[in-house]
Amino acid sequence: MSGPWVEYDTSVAYDEMLSLDGAPRAGCHDVLARLRSLGPELFERQQAGEAAIRSMGITFSLPGSLSGSPSGSLSGSPSGSLSGAEGDIDRSWPIDLIPRIIAHQEWAEVSAGLIQRLRALNHFIDDLYHDQEVLRDGLLPSALIEESPNFQPVCRGVQVPNGVWAHICGTDLVRDRTGRFLVLEDNLRIPSGVSYMLENRQVSKRVFADLFRDLDILPVEGYVDRLGGTLRELSPRTGTDPIVVVLTPGIYNSAYYEHAFLAARIGAHLVEGSDLMVEDDVVWMRTVSGPVRVDVIYRRVDDAFLDPDVFHPESVLGAAGLISAWRAGNVALANAPGAGVADDKVIYSYVPDLIEYYLGEKPILANVETWRLHEPDHRAHVLSDLSQFVCKPANEAGGKGVTIGSQATGVELEELRRQIEGDPRNWIAQPILELSTAPTIVDGRVVPRHIDLRPFILSGQRPYVTAGGLTRVAMREGSLIVNSSQGGGSKDTWIVDPSVGCSNPDLDPDPDPDLDSDLDPDA
Repeated sequence: MSGPWVEYDTSVAYDEMLSLDGAPRAGCHDVLARLRSLGPELFERQQAGEAAIRSMGITFSLPGSLSGSPSGSLSGSPSGSLSGAEGDIDRSWPIDLIPRIIAHQEWAEVSAGLIQRLRALNHFIDDLYHDQEVLRDGLLPSALIEESPNFQPVCRGVQVPNGVWAHICGTDLVRDRTGRFLVLEDNLRIPSGVSYMLENRQVSKRVFADLFRDLDILPVEGYVDRLGGTLRELSPRTGTDPIVVVLTPGIYNSAYYEHAFLAARIGAHLVEGSDLMVEDDVVWMRTVSGPVRVDVIYRRVDDAFLDPDVFHPESVLGAAGLISAWRAGNVALANAPGAGVADDKVIYSYVPDLIEYYLGEKPILANVETWRLHEPDHRAHVLSDLSQFVCKPANEAGGKGVTIGSQATGVELEELRRQIEGDPRNWIAQPILELSTAPTIVDGRVVPRHIDLRPFILSGQRPYVTAGGLTRVAMREGSLIVNSSQGGGSKDTWIVDPSVGCSNPDLDPDPDPDLDSDLDPDA
């Protein structure tokens, strides 16, 4: 039988929607039935979704220098620092309309694991800037912190509210061959992408209004209110409505769309460094009506550019005196300066141990197996055959510098070897995982494509995890590169209750008795 699903192959990797025998996974039955019943109309809805993206003006910045992808490497992603330039190209945000489905019972466990993980990381950061008991107890070598480019001595002794340094975290998750969720990395400096998660949902609601009517799909829109509340509760002043600002590097930053989006949605002022001034350790915002005191800064600027008096002396992205005002307790910064010390892929490898050390609990979520290349035996193992590993620099963002050994040339592997041997502390290695796949529309067919997932976690008076997150898709066949700047796409992520079926008779799970064979890869 012909149809867009006829050649769908579930054997590529663990498939999020279909098991090996073609049966729908938990929570996918009704969604799959509707998608299959649409036939060619599915592609018309995809076109409608793309038109909605254009009409809504949802864009991302593609660096002009990244028109092609270097062999075997991942690079380019909004980093929240000095990325972005006048040569960059704004593109419509890429979305695939077939949603990624996760059963809410499974998501409840994942959410608990993410909250547990961020609790431990905040304990760890607070300890490093105070008593450093974790180092005295030998859980990890002191040299890892001493050599960390993201450990900021100026933060020593600062008392942050409730000991929380990382208020907003984006944790990248993948599934292995068994379907188990694993943590790939933590993003605590300036995690990007939540605006696209929210916009994907708006497009999905337009295109699949019938499914949102009939199914129990958990909402994601509450993130905006929770983010605003998390920021406002940080205000050092009581008895007054806090003045919250979003500090952006400016319009040429690759994540500027998100900065403007979030500022508008949470009712904050969008400012650049030149809009702020510090007098007597108090931060003021310049306005046409005169200076207005700032209570909370949601900063999308890296530590190094926040304050030219303390960090990069030539920076114009922040404001002189900002760190002094923060240390004096007169303004809150989210995430706090210095939180990036835990946003280090070498430190990542110790997080399961940190959970047990600080919380006295077993980790709910496991890490991907990781080799620390500053350890001689780990390094020797990896260097014996670099083609078998993914090697990552410890403190880059957005996939920059990551090398997938099986896709790299001999010259690239030799250069990688040279870099590792020259600075082993700066590298980790992981196995080349076959990321899970999900049905994706490509050239008029539904085909499996590899995906990951970035949920967002807020650490405030009440911890919060988004119901799902930003699913990123490697659109090229066989590719593991999900970054939008390298041709990747995205999906809406639906957390559903499998026990709630569609009462709509139009959603007959088997409208055609022959449709089951339509999903059989051997048919």
